[in-house]
Amino acid sequence: MARLDPVAVTSADPVLSPVFDVFRNAGREIPMLYRLLGNSPDMLEAWVGLAWPLRSKPTTSRALRELLIMQLAVLTNASFEWHAHWPAAVKAGVTPAQLAALGSWASSDLFDEPTKAALRCGDEMIANGGASAEAVAALRTHYNDAECIELILTSAFYSCVSHVLLTIGIEADASHGEASPECLATYAALTA
Repeated sequence: MARLDPVAVTSADPVLSPVFDVFRNAGREIPMLYRLLGNSPDMLEAWVGLAWPLRSKPTTSRALRELLIMQLAVLTNASFEWHAHWPAAVKAGVTPAQLAALGSWASSDLFDEPTKAALRCGDEMIANGGASAEAVAALRTHYNDAECIELILTSAFYSCVSHVLLTIGIEADASHGEASPECLATYAALTA
């Protein structure tokens, strides 16, 4: 249950309308997260100013970025984020086996060295508040500096997403839609 009141989907606020219209014009429901962030229209505008380019403009693979998002969902216990991104991760090419192996990524043969370097940075960012110089150096052996920034920002931003979701009380529930049994079981196993 959300801990704040959502903005009405019919809001005509001049700052909110361009954001909400993206969903309205596509015939999609305005996400609850956006409706809650809409209580501060300028903050929602800033949020999508980073979120949307992170999704649409990077040169790193969508599969790798979705894998990082799923890792952050597990590390922060953000069930909503896990459920919301499972379909996108699988569509981008992340296998259910890879998602199930996120708890033991460092020793898993399901991830190549470039992917492990990215997962290491994400892991350290949550565990230590930031990735170590060694982790960033390992990342740089596989990715150029622009790609490193994309991956670091993806981990940092989705850590923020998870923390906001948890703080304002958005968790996966029946209103979020049907999650596959595999999605539910994998999340339960990783967060047990």
